[in-house]
Amino acid sequence: MSPVRNKYIAKLYKAKTEKISNGVSKVYLIGAGPGGAGLITVRALEILRQADVVIYDYLVDKKLLNYTKKDAELICCDKLGKNRYSDGFLVHQERIDALVVKKAREGKKVIRLKNGDPSTFGRLSQELDNLVKERIEFEVVSGVTAASAASAGSGIPLTSRKFASSCVFVAGHEDPAKGKSAVDWDALNRSGTIVLYMAVESLGRIVKELLKYGKDKDTAVAIVKDASLITQKTLIGTLNDIAKKAKADKIKPPAIIIIGNVVKLEKRFNWLKKTRRILFTGLSKERFFIKGAYFHLPLIKIEPMEDYGEFDGYLRDIKAFDWIVFSSRYGVEYFFKRLLAIGLDARALESIKIAAIGNSTKMRLLDFSITADLVPKIESSEGLLEEFTKIDIKEKKIFLPRSDISDKNLNKGFEKLGAILSASYAYRNVALKDLPNLDLNSFNEVVFTSPSGVRNFVKRYGRLPKKIKKSFIGEVTLKEAKRCRISD
Repeated sequence: MSPVRNKYIAKLYKAKTEKISNGVSKVYLIGAGPGGAGLITVRALEILRQADVVIYDYLVDKKLLNYTKKDAELICCDKLGKNRYSDGFLVHQERIDALVVKKAREGKKVIRLKNGDPSTFGRLSQELDNLVKERIEFEVVSGVTAASAASAGSGIPLTSRKFASSCVFVAGHEDPAKGKSAVDWDALNRSGTIVLYMAVESLGRIVKELLKYGKDKDTAVAIVKDASLITQKTLIGTLNDIAKKAKADKIKPPAIIIIGNVVKLEKRFNWLKKTRRILFTGLSKERFFIKGAYFHLPLIKIEPMEDYGEFDGYLRDIKAFDWIVFSSRYGVEYFFKRLLAIGLDARALESIKIAAIGNSTKMRLLDFSITADLVPKIESSEGLLEEFTKIDIKEKKIFLPRSDISDKNLNKGFEKLGAILSASYAYRNVALKDLPNLDLNSFNEVVFTSPSGVRNFVKRYGRLPKKIKKSFIGEVTLKEAKRCRISD
């Protein structure tokens, strides 16, 4: 160990002599699941919400960090060392261990958020050994391991009465310090299904070992890359050609490799290949019990305004308005957040009529015990204005909480109807960064829900292939799609 590294570790461990400031020191080692944020356990999510410090693996879905407290300290393990093994964990494990101890000794509620399941190739024993040595209380919360996600997402059962009554998990990458491999390849060949973790970079060597000890060259093999993610891909081959196929397809970690006769079932059971694949780009929650497989890829995120001076001014004088028109559920959410922030509540709206642009906005109002007086049959700006033509709103004062980039047609429409309109920004639409690379040809349909979603999609991915169906919610979204030439 270098002097610099020694100094770094010593500095962090110095914390163990410090007095604990906030009660009992305790660490939770939690499995975040194999990739998709939805695969974290309910228990893990509840603990995550209470953490002061989250030290997380770089493969953990960053959307999970949105569930943490606003003031939680979020530390990516990727920042603690320069080198990684092929499995994505860091060489400098000591730094992670030392940081966990330091934060726990400060009396913080610490979570070590690990990819997949902590006990499956997650270096759990090393981290637990360190906590035991330092006499720090801990709990381990299990997670969905990558093998389970790869099996479920590819339709390849890891065991089968017909093909395999056993399944073995094997590390394709071992600690170089061991010198000699701990894998008994001869015994492995006599097992049922073989599941390889962290093996993409050493696949050629592993295939040679299996063939050397008698595995049939025609044994079926599957590589499932990015299991449970929108970018998941399954490559099928045999021991004879899988290394060559993986190289040709430029398969890179993370990926799970399944070897055995169960792989033959992929052709029959791979539901993801058989179903219609729909890419949904809006902010609505994931949909279930509908035809096809929906892949949720929001292209924007909603954030509060940096300055609510003007907006709060309208709220303080809210009783002066005849109507409040909500054009989105986020307008509802931020309206009531600010109403409470200035010391008011729903009672301030008792003499005001409320309009909602559609069903989701109407339902969000009910969360605040407000029933909309007007909801158009057609959920759009045009549909809303059409309903208001049936009402005399000349000289009526209307307040419109809106986003910073929302459609201006509502403003113009109300003014044409003779209303006195006051519009103010309630929230911001922000383009998401770090969107994944996508093979657009793998989808059958793409659904767009807003003009900003269309613009952000074109900026990131360009035009859609002609064979893919395009669907648009609202005339204004379709109009923007035509302007951006995304729609034929």
